[in-house]
Amino acid sequence: MLIIGIAGGTGCGKTTVVNQIINELPDEEVGVISQDSYYHDLSHLGLPERRETNFDHPNSIDFKLLADHLRELNEEKSIQQPVYSFLECNRTDETVPTHPTKVLIVEGILILTHPEIREMCDIKIFVHADSDERLIRRLKRDVNERGWDLDETLEKYQTILKPMHDQFIEPTKEFADIIIPNNRYNTVAVDIVRSIVNEKLVQK
Repeated sequence: MLIIGIAGGTGCGKTTVVNQIINELPDEEVGVISQDSYYHDLSHLGLPERRETNFDHPNSIDFKLLADHLRELNEEKSIQQPVYSFLECNRTDETVPTHPTKVLIVEGILILTHPEIREMCDIKIFVHADSDERLIRRLKRDVNERGWDLDETLEKYQTILKPMHDQFIEPTKEFADIIIPNNRYNTVAVDIVRSIVNEKLVQK
């Protein structure tokens, strides 16, 4: 199995890049695992406390479970991938059966912060976007899709998202094999990734 790690700051456009790569591969050959599915279970906290949680810190992620699942998939075993609710700020009781594929994309802002996960990735990609672009995208998403109000989102960006980005996420650029500038549709970079994927699939 070829594992591709895709990281980058919040609102950088990782999902767009993931979809561009997926669109170039047969459906049965590619799978996706999101870091967001592996936030720690916070059922012991009430919703107001969960909303105050710093989800942009590496400690918010159950990297042990994620690493275990990646190993199992690499051993051609199926897993039950957790399901996360952004409205409830917690895992749900549901899981998604996830089966081994030739290519597995692991995406999330903190993917490259964890040494064991980095070691598992055959290709490491960092998606870059300017901070103002990321803020605009995050505002639209949190207000329109996740039920946050504008002032709440701006305060969270200033007090948590930006400091965490500067401390933990931006430095992981140095681990990336490829840095994709994603202020606009970047066909050249995706074509390069596709070529590398195809070459490694032939090797495997």
